[in-house]
Amino acid sequence: MTVLGCIADDFTGATDLAGLLARSGVKVNLHMGVPNAPPTDTAAFEVIALKCRTEPVADAVAECLRALDWLQAAGARRFFWKYCSTFDSTADGNIGPVAEALMAKLGAEQTIYCPAFPENGRAIFMGYLFVGEQPLAESPMKDHPLTPMRDSNLMRLLEPQVTRPVGLANRLVVEKGAEALSERLSDLKREGVMHVVVDAVSNDDLYVISEACRDMPFLTGGSAVAMALPALYLKDGTLAADAPKMEAPDLADGAIVLSGSCSAMTRAQVAAYLDQADGYRLDPLDLAENGVDEALAWLEKQPVGSDKIIYATAEPSSVKAAQEKLGVTKAGRVVEDALAALAVKARELGVRRFVVAGGETSGAVTKALGVTQLTIGAEIAPGVPWCFATSDGHDIALTLKSGNFGAESFFADALAKL
Repeated sequence: MTVLGCIADDFTGATDLAGLLARSGVKVNLHMGVPNAPPTDTAAFEVIALKCRTEPVADAVAECLRALDWLQAAGARRFFWKYCSTFDSTADGNIGPVAEALMAKLGAEQTIYCPAFPENGRAIFMGYLFVGEQPLAESPMKDHPLTPMRDSNLMRLLEPQVTRPVGLANRLVVEKGAEALSERLSDLKREGVMHVVVDAVSNDDLYVISEACRDMPFLTGGSAVAMALPALYLKDGTLAADAPKMEAPDLADGAIVLSGSCSAMTRAQVAAYLDQADGYRLDPLDLAENGVDEALAWLEKQPVGSDKIIYATAEPSSVKAAQEKLGVTKAGRVVEDALAALAVKARELGVRRFVVAGGETSGAVTKALGVTQLTIGAEIAPGVPWCFATSDGHDIALTLKSGNFGAESFFADALAKL
């Protein structure tokens, strides 16, 4: 029986969430898109990864409602809507509209919003989101190519996206414990406040929040607020002590790093990995004019077992120049299509280990490889696990890394861990 059904708005975010749930040792299934077949052989934790962060609101809502239907059919009675720990979205959504649509379907009267992830430097204080020591709007997220974040106040960001009142349970309440937080949520519910931003600056805060909200039918947040739920479910018997565990397959040699993210951390990670690996840089303008053949030819010349990276990672000024010439959508699409084609070529050449950086890139690569379901394995860095799947009849391993996650040595660390 599925205990918790989760919906994530991009593929790296889904693996982030699945990896934290898998810390419990219990098997976690991750689906790339809403499965076409009815649920069978389900795990205690089922996660559906969508690619809806920047879709039109109506499309995102419809897709998330389809995911909810599948998770309900799998037996889930509690649900989690996962978005990025930097709360990035457009002015219209899709965080708030999806939450309200799912709440309406479930009959939920209130939910929380908590994108905090202290292990990765995401904290919320008095409703303001911090990335490390910087307010969100002063962090590198202010220059995100698709969802630039120019405000750090989560209530102000959320209010235009929803139709019901937004409130705050601040750090002074959270530090008093789960009972105090429950009382604050009840008071806000009586005032008609449906959407509550909850402060968190440490893992202890997240445990308080999980304990106070564990019985809510619907929760929202970054992945970390769900981290404590497996232990709480085990404690009260909601999750069986003998729930199935994950078993990793044996893999052939051969690995590749594919990076489409242009975040500040990914730029540092690419630079660090190029000190030990052969690399090929993709240029959106060149791809738009000449296609991916040159990159495919380069890849074919590389030994299967060598360290290699193909990347479109670039400085914000270069990204902006390509977007101005090609348009934002086309500039992103030519890179995603190229990395997808290169992933397929790598598999044909015998590569079985794929390290992928960037949410959009991860979606394109998994789709091209025909991956529809992943089993979650060991964590490489907080929120970034290895995942196992089959592609064209071959066992493969993938790690799908959100742009800002991991240390500078992440790519080498990932391959060493596996």
